[in-house]
Amino acid sequence: MATHQEKREPATSIRAGELEVGYIDGGSGVPLVLVHGGESDRTQFATLRTHLGAGIRAISYDQRDSGITVNPPLPYTLGDLADDLVALLDALGLQRAHLLGTSFGGAVAQHAALRHPGRVASLILVATTPSYAMCVEAVDELLGMSHDDRQNALSGFFLTPEGEADLRTRAAQTLTVRDPEQSARRHAVARQHEVRDHLGEITAPTLIVHGTADRLAPYAGAVLMEQRIPDAELRSIEGGRHAITMEFADSIGRWVREFLKVTAP
Repeated sequence: MATHQEKREPATSIRAGELEVGYIDGGSGVPLVLVHGGESDRTQFATLRTHLGAGIRAISYDQRDSGITVNPPLPYTLGDLADDLVALLDALGLQRAHLLGTSFGGAVAQHAALRHPGRVASLILVATTPSYAMCVEAVDELLGMSHDDRQNALSGFFLTPEGEADLRTRAAQTLTVRDPEQSARRHAVARQHEVRDHLGEITAPTLIVHGTADRLAPYAGAVLMEQRIPDAELRSIEGGRHAITMEFADSIGRWVREFLKVTAP
């Protein structure tokens, strides 16, 4: 279980398509883009980054209406967010990259793999779902909360009782404050997510990592993705909830390195 507390990492921005995108680019080696969840930003991965180790170039970025990214105040789709990710690859001079998406970020990564298969070297889908319909009740409950109430719900939704003792403050810091218009756009996009009938079209090798006690992205979704994505492997965390990239960063970092075949010390 990860207990390390990190300082907020410095970020810069880059022009990617129509957006000015905030991002962190650290390390060298295999390019791995970290795609954050619906209520977070690029800083969500501070703990996981410390467990990825040498040989991985970890890039985390702010999606629309997140962090320091600047975007038009207009509605958008999951397809737009997938295209934004590829525009970031273009801006960074990357023809292909591995994608690790958690929760809502996993939905973005799935859409990127379907829309731009030639740009996605592999997928790592963590605590995510192939369909909003599979998690609508719990997610609607969470999205209907105020920011303060959402922070108070960490133990029920995000962390195990053991993890809460060590990680409550750090987990709360990953929940981004948005204005009502930004939140409405993000929540509308989340409700669009539905790729169950298209999972068989994903050609990228896929690692699925999921907690068996995840209320926000039920474990049944992970099982379905493993069954329908042609080249998929599922690794389960018994009793894990939604914030497994933080609480179980040591195990997930090791599995990512194994999956990407990174052997540098």
